[in-house]
Amino acid sequence: MSHLLALDPLFQSGHVGFSVFLVVAVKVLVAFALLLVSVMLYIWGMRKWIADMQNRIGPNTAGPWGILQTLADGIKLFFKEQSIPDSADRVVFRLAPYLSIMPAFLLFCIIPIGGQVSIFGHQTFLQVADLPIGALWILAMSGLGVYGVMLAGWASGSKYPLLGSVRATGQLLSYEAAFSLGILGVLVRAGTLSTHDIVSQQRWVNWHSFVSQWYWLPAFVPFVIFLIAATAETNHPPFDLVEAEQELVGGFNTEYTGIRFAIFFLAEFMNVITMSAVATTLFLGGPSGPGLGFLSAGNALNTWLMPVFWFGLKVIALLFVTVWVRASMPRMRYDRLMALGWKYLIEIAILWVLVAAAIEVANVQNWNVWATVLIAFGSAALAYGVLYLAIPKPDEVVEEFR
Repeated sequence: MSHLLALDPLFQSGHVGFSVFLVVAVKVLVAFALLLVSVMLYIWGMRKWIADMQNRIGPNTAGPWGILQTLADGIKLFFKEQSIPDSADRVVFRLAPYLSIMPAFLLFCIIPIGGQVSIFGHQTFLQVADLPIGALWILAMSGLGVYGVMLAGWASGSKYPLLGSVRATGQLLSYEAAFSLGILGVLVRAGTLSTHDIVSQQRWVNWHSFVSQWYWLPAFVPFVIFLIAATAETNHPPFDLVEAEQELVGGFNTEYTGIRFAIFFLAEFMNVITMSAVATTLFLGGPSGPGLGFLSAGNALNTWLMPVFWFGLKVIALLFVTVWVRASMPRMRYDRLMALGWKYLIEIAILWVLVAAAIEVANVQNWNVWATVLIAFGSAALAYGVLYLAIPKPDEVVEEFR
């Protein structure tokens, strides 16, 4: 197993002793606790921000500034009755909530929230694991989240949760393609699958690094596609068709009560935080940012505090955008949701990957870059024009074969 983690200096010696195991255990526990606390604070902040945006009262009773409201809600749900329908597959019914929440945590484990630090005398990266296949791990974990939703609806033994899980699975699988292609747009430029190496290539040199080093600008189209697809994958408004109450009596989790019901929403909000962390890692430089200039580069504040501060600030900024979208945009119609993914995002993402690959080849082969860019973008625009003309329009009569 250690060869999969060999990129981390913690495993470079090849000897995994008790102290190394202790470092890994501490990092796992801290990552899990950080995610849980982040979910609680995100829900509190979301309620506060939406209350300010919509001019109404947010949580203000449980604890100072209402900060314990989410904790109170969790305790209430924990002690509520947990019922299981007689027609349910009991084993799968109990397992489904955990299949939704575990991929979110496992995905967060490869996110670098800082640089190289010393823990218990061992040099290690400030992330649980730096896999050589980190980007593929992101795709694998995001895809596994579908199983919890699908099995929850199927195991309930009721037609309405089953309809909800079928529709949710269709939505998640559709946007998984655009999500993957958005990540591929970064990998073509980075040339590595390691999340730590991707962040290292976006290192902070000076104030121009925001434009010259970070990938959000050269990969702006994949960045936008990634944000839209990640929003749809996490069932976040305006793509919250998974639990459209007015149509599906609550969706795939209709038959769930108590803490099992809460776990699905915990997984949803945890996924929002994790996807914001992934976007920060791939496009916004991860923990890179200016240090405290009056201190040496090896000072504990510059190696520990400042990278974590910049990482957290970027994630909070993206989370604020998700709340802004939640408070501003109405829920999309399901056919338009699917059309956006299949008719626009996937095609644009594929064409961008081809354009980015052509530019990278031009750089390697010393071709004329500007000529390559013009030809690549012209060919992509022509190809998309042909595809757009081939897409049936809403007022166009399409012949059906029966």
